[in-house]
Parts: sequence; C-alpha cells; structure tokens
Amino acid sequence: MTTENQKMTVGGFIFSSLVTILIFPAVILFASGNWLWLEGWIFSLWFDAMVLSNMIYLYRYDPALLAERSKLPGSDNQKQWDKYLLTGIYLLAIVWLIIMPLDAKRFGWSPFFPVWLKVLGGLALLPALYLIYQATVENTFLSTLVRIQTDRKHHVISTGVYGFVRHPLYLGCLLMILGAPLLLGSMYGLIIGLIVVMVLVGRIIGEEKMLVNELEGYEDYKKKVKYRLIPFVW
Repeated sequence: MTTENQKMTVGGFIFSSLVTILIFPAVILFASGNWLWLEGWIFSLWFDAMVLSNMIYLYRYDPALLAERSKLPGSDNQKQWDKYLLTGIYLLAIVWLIIMPLDAKRFGWSPFFPVWLKVLGGLALLPALYLIYQATVENTFLSTLVRIQTDRKHHVISTGVYGFVRHPLYLGCLLMILGAPLLLGSMYGLIIGLIVVMVLVGRIIGEEKMLVNELEGYEDYKKKVKYRLIPFVW
C-alpha cells in the first residue's frame, strides 16, 4: 500500500483531533466531580498536547507510521504473546485514567499528597513529553505492535534519543504513568502505574529477544547503547 493510500483524510484528522481535545479533559474532570480542579486541567492539557503533537507530526510527515500505529492488536505478523499483552496494557491504561480522578478528587481514597510531591509529578511530565515526541519523530518504525516490519524495510534506529536508551518511548511512558498520579494525588493511580511499568519491562524483554533474533544490526546496537530503559540502571 502506498503512503498516499495510507494517509488519513483531512476530515478524519480534524475529527480525531477534536475528539482528542474534548474527550480527555471531559473524562478526567467529569470523573473528578470538579470542573475547576487545577491538577486535573494541567494533566488533561498535557495529555492533549502529547497526543496532538504526535498526531500532527505523523499526519504531516510520516503518514505510513500513523497508519502503522492505528493497527489493532492481532494485525499483520504481531507476536502472538504481544497481542494479549498489548490488549492488557490498553485496558490498564483506561482503568488508570479513570481511577485517578475518582480517587484523588471525587472520593478522596488516597492520603494527602504534599505540594512538593505534586510539583515533582508535574515536572516529570516535561521530559515525558519530550521523549514520547522525539521517539516518534526519530523512529519511523515505532509501531504499537511487537513485530518486524519487513513490509516497511525495518532497520535499526540509533540516533537522537535512541542513542540515550534503547527504548526512549517506554521511558517517556514510565515518567508519564508515575508522574501523573503524583501530580493528581492518587495512590491508586500510582499502584496501577507500577503494575504497568512491570508489564512494560516484560514487553521490553520479549521485544528485544525478537529484535536480536530477527532484526539485522540490533545486537551491535545493544553493544553501543547499553541501557534499555533507565540510564545506568537497566
């Protein structure tokens, strides 16, 4: 399929953008029960900026990757184990988004989070936004599916943030899923976030096994960039 055939229509892009702009603040603030909740607005606008910046870049400069990232679990030659793991990640993400405002604002299940801890969580979202965006810009093979994209001439990307850690997108996601519950003041969001981190670690292990065995040059890339997720740790 050609890039032209893959490209989203202008109407489809505008519709998707409007849904993004409206749905995340609506869900978070409605669940919180307080439309004036400052932390909820900060996270909602951050989330909108994260999703829209990636959508706009992909629509304008990399429609083939936009089409790739729009694929559902089970598409193409995705690894069988990843089909179930990715579905589980999507479900956990939905629960995470909904439980945080319910916990932090509507029902107040969590203990009080001091201001400095909320500020720390908010600051973590800044490098998260950078890493998520840059990983998208620099890696045209950044599929949501664990698969070798032979149909797209898949090869190793080692520049930019990929010279920092081997999985910068996951590092950005880690900062997001731990930073957001700190900002919002949700202990349950933090617990779910830690579960997601463990699932991502398992996915990285499985993905790297595939890449070493099936993608030429990945073994050499591992020697060049030593750390998978967190510099000087792992």
